[in-house]
Amino acid sequence: MLSLRYAMVQSINTKAILTLASVVRRPYLASPHIHVDTISEVNYQSMRDFCGIKAVIFDKDNTLTAPYDVTIHEKAALGLSRALDVFGHDNVAILSNSAGTKDDQDYEDAIKIEKELGINVIRHDEKKPGGLDEVLDHFKGQGVEDASELCMVGDRLLTDVVFGNLYGMLTVHCLPLCSGEDNAKDNKVASIVRTVENNVMYKDWWFGKMVRKRTIPHKVWLGHDACPLVFDTGEEISREDSPLQDKNE
Repeated sequence: MLSLRYAMVQSINTKAILTLASVVRRPYLASPHIHVDTISEVNYQSMRDFCGIKAVIFDKDNTLTAPYDVTIHEKAALGLSRALDVFGHDNVAILSNSAGTKDDQDYEDAIKIEKELGINVIRHDEKKPGGLDEVLDHFKGQGVEDASELCMVGDRLLTDVVFGNLYGMLTVHCLPLCSGEDNAKDNKVASIVRTVENNVMYKDWWFGKMVRKRTIPHKVWLGHDACPLVFDTGEEISREDSPLQDKNE
């Protein structure tokens, strides 16, 4: 179990606060290309072979593991295994707003995660939706030349998805792995904001529908009809005139 001392500092995300103004003007920055229950529903093979993606970046808490845990969650285990098989260990990494940041003293948590999960944790000074330079530098020797060759996967719209969309990445949004008592250790502020984000984006109302229809197209991926990226085992979304999948509509 990771130290909980990051629960408070993770709430203070200056970059996210500053970027909020851009999201208010362009709310579609928070609209993902793909929306799934868990990362295990994603077809990473097609993503690599047909979408120009060379590396995958995962958020950690509630995407790969329970909050502040270092054990892969059973719902995410298959997805992570598939991603590693397809892209290789050097082209899969974690980008966390706690581990690997300046809040992580001597990168103790990053080192522990790397040891326990066997996945590289990107060191970065600026929290998501910042940190692009460190991400590109991390994958510099792995054939990644442009941000559009990256896929960002996470459970947060205003950090993970906005980060990816700002720089032209393919973005995958998943629901949090844990809920109720299982999610008791989650950052309280992040949990509240996540709920608001998801309600605004996915509730059956005009604003959410309008935003999702304006999802920023990816440079290579032409949408679900041209290249399905969700396995049939996961409930998929179909929407006219949009590549975005949304099972909540």
